[in-house]
Amino acid sequence: METQTFVFFGQGGSGKGTQVRLLINYMRSNDNKETIYGGTGEEFRKILATDNFTAGLIKDSVDKGELQPDFLTTSLFVNILISSLDGRKHLVVDGYPRTVGQAENFINMMEFYKRDKVKIIYIELGEAEAMKRNLLRGRADDTEDGLKKRFAEYATKVIPAMNYLKEKANYDILTINGEQPIEKVQKDIIKALGF
Repeated sequence: METQTFVFFGQGGSGKGTQVRLLINYMRSNDNKETIYGGTGEEFRKILATDNFTAGLIKDSVDKGELQPDFLTTSLFVNILISSLDGRKHLVVDGYPRTVGQAENFINMMEFYKRDKVKIIYIELGEAEAMKRNLLRGRADDTEDGLKKRFAEYATKVIPAMNYLKEKANYDILTINGEQPIEKVQKDIIKALGF
């Protein structure tokens, strides 16, 4: 299998994190190439665990699920690429890009790393179902008002970033129905990717 690059999009509750893990496991068991996980959420959690000055500045907004400053998110993602990526490894991206500015940077990064074909996996989920799923998770910050704010931020910042990429040559978008059971979503992703 040639080296692949996948970028996941999906609002809170879409099961994006689960599907990212399932795809990475699938790739690892069906191909002898290494798969790199490019997840900025995990990198932000590492910062929070250090309890340093940056952690103090971002703690409240990370807890609320708000987007972080572009420069910070971009620097974390670039560090993943610098430390882990080479031409023989697959790349699965989660949590980046989240704004049009980040999307512009992402295109430049992919050109630099000679990733000329990028597949965007968009797990689509209606707001009513997303609200229901998030409230069931029972996180302290998952109030109806807080979630509405996050959904609005997703619609005004993240969806435009995805649409920006979608218009570029070499970027294919695969829209998957996220309202189905986990197993069916995974099957649809594998099928859409042509594996």
